[in-house]
Amino acid sequence: MKRQVLILISLMVVIAISAEEPQWQNLFNGKNLKGWTKLNGTAEYKVQDNAIVGISKMGTPNTFLATDKMYDNFILEFEFKVDEGLNSGVQFRSNSLKDYQDGRVHGYQFEIDPSERAWTGGIYDEARRGWLYPLTYNTMKAVVIKPDNSNKYLYPSTYNPLAQKAFKKNEWNKGRIEAIGNSIRTWVNGIPCADLIDDMTKSGFIALQVHGIGNNETLAGKTVSWRNIRILTENLDKFKTPEDENGITQINAISNTLSEREAREGWKLLWDGKTTQGWRGAKLTGFPQKGWVIEDGILKVLKGSGGESTNGGDIITTKKYRNFILKVDFKITEGANSGIKYFVDPDLNKGEGSAIGCEFQILDDKNHPDAKLGVKGNRTLGSLYDLIPAPENKPFFNGFFNTAMIVVKGNHVEHWLNGVKLLEYERNNQMWNALVAYSKYKDWPNFGNVEEGHILLQDHGDEVWFRNVKIKELE
Repeated sequence: MKRQVLILISLMVVIAISAEEPQWQNLFNGKNLKGWTKLNGTAEYKVQDNAIVGISKMGTPNTFLATDKMYDNFILEFEFKVDEGLNSGVQFRSNSLKDYQDGRVHGYQFEIDPSERAWTGGIYDEARRGWLYPLTYNTMKAVVIKPDNSNKYLYPSTYNPLAQKAFKKNEWNKGRIEAIGNSIRTWVNGIPCADLIDDMTKSGFIALQVHGIGNNETLAGKTVSWRNIRILTENLDKFKTPEDENGITQINAISNTLSEREAREGWKLLWDGKTTQGWRGAKLTGFPQKGWVIEDGILKVLKGSGGESTNGGDIITTKKYRNFILKVDFKITEGANSGIKYFVDPDLNKGEGSAIGCEFQILDDKNHPDAKLGVKGNRTLGSLYDLIPAPENKPFFNGFFNTAMIVVKGNHVEHWLNGVKLLEYERNNQMWNALVAYSKYKDWPNFGNVEEGHILLQDHGDEVWFRNVKIKELE
């Protein structure tokens, strides 16, 4: 009897211990491609040395090797190795539907990028919205206009600088994706890379990508390989990585919402995504009756004559702001001109033209003539308009939404674009006043030196889209 009891206890201990272990499922048997189907392109996949090897081929679009099974919430781990020059990725929660671009694979992608850009582990939305979590790189030097010429960051220098050093060239690397509910997080070799909140697609297949190379002969025959591909679909809350262990910037891609983390950090919606509450015309007591529309969570300034405030006119916040971090997602139509202004005093200019304030320039640099005007590019995208130029090699995603960020702390101001600081300056000093004296703002008293002001979205006669307008007030 004692022996039976001991056996029973031992069995219960074994069961308890096994219950504590994650129940991984292998997606690749190491021998053949059973359970996988090739989609879209004609690049080759083969099994070699217990790995799936994808081989690049000229004259074919992106080729995907997709699981036959669909997955919604999971933790996925895999090892990967890629040849120099060949871009690749791992699709997840992705689909191939007849009624979407005739079956083109679309959905989330874990980026594999051996180039100097080093975005491995970033999240791209294949064939849909573009970059959702770029590992924006700060290879350029921000323009610094300060009396002591120092370069001080009031915000992290990129979304995640450590992640760009996680990938090892010409070696096997380990990737990890945690897709649980609206939370999507990635790791490369144990280093956290992306922390995304998004709800567009809840379920889909896993797929391995061989990126198209066009007719580039030098890339033909290069390979990307994967092995030890496994997925966990049960007890995810128990085995997921605690959020506080990430320590990286979170990007909330669900339009006009605040994530739990954003709310904890003090962020507030400056536009609710539905109404005109909190905004009015810069020269009106209410919101403009024309020139602006709200469609599908997007605030659009409509096409007009191309002039300043000649259609609906600028709109400003009803409240003034002093110290803050402001984020605005914007999308430029071809040849468009607009801007985000701060320290705006709507009483300064009651006549024609835009309301007066410091401006984060929004511009299609390639197709709008204003990019070639001004001094040394100080009217290009991201510049402090007509005062301080942004660097030329800006991280701008043409045709997609981009994120402008303006940081104000006392007299210190910074302009950021897609996680990279473009410029910084100090106001209320002799250097600043001299800069203003040589600009189009020279005739406006005390320009840029006020303690607080309204925030403005500009009508410059071109169609531009805005969303995710958020602010965090600082002490």
